[in-house]
Amino acid sequence: MMVAAAVCPCPPLLVSEVAVGAAHELDAARAACTDAIGVLAAARPDRLVVVGPSPSGAGPERHPEGSTGSFRGFGVDLGVRLGRDRGTATGRELPPGLAVGAWLLERAGWADVPVEGLAVGESLPAERCVREGRDLAAGTERVALLVMGDASACRTLKAPGYLDERAAPFDAEAARALGAADTAALGALDGGLARALMVSGRAPWQVLAGAAEGAALKGRLLYEDAPYGVGYLVATWS
Repeated sequence: MMVAAAVCPCPPLLVSEVAVGAAHELDAARAACTDAIGVLAAARPDRLVVVGPSPSGAGPERHPEGSTGSFRGFGVDLGVRLGRDRGTATGRELPPGLAVGAWLLERAGWADVPVEGLAVGESLPAERCVREGRDLAAGTERVALLVMGDASACRTLKAPGYLDERAAPFDAEAARALGAADTAALGALDGGLARALMVSGRAPWQVLAGAAEGAALKGRLLYEDAPYGVGYLVATWS
């Protein structure tokens, strides 16, 4: 059963070593992520699953504990590991969103509870995402999720996707649903619109919706902003 979730954005700039001189610009987002991971630890789960976007566009792709990733593609010789090295890694590198999640966990000192990763892409239908979430939460094991993903990348003229007037309303509804732990609203997010607005969090959020069905969790929105024209949201469910 699912006992808690933390929702965090996943831009590589969240990693202070990548951001370098601009690191302070996301200090508030990093602090909110740290608080959110604290909620996961307080729930005392038996297993943690980091769910994030797959750059391949489909998935699901499973990454066992011990899988590694790096930020070398962003000009920084920094590696991360998902949990402990238990000899189960496949050799397939973590996608960037899961690598950011692994960095957040290392930064928070996450150690004891087994961790694994699940990457889901923008082309994965909502129904499949929800089903993946249900499968994660099935059984009696206490499961927590760290859900990585950004809202729209079309909030301003200088945003990666330029300005789209649909972006702010989409992000506002996503923020409301995440803050209210509204699984039905998350499950109903329009995948086509999310793709047009460059929303990397749609599929991971819908995995969360499936995992939390019937769990009666309460949501709390910790952070909402759009630096660089991209919507970043941090929330907890517990």
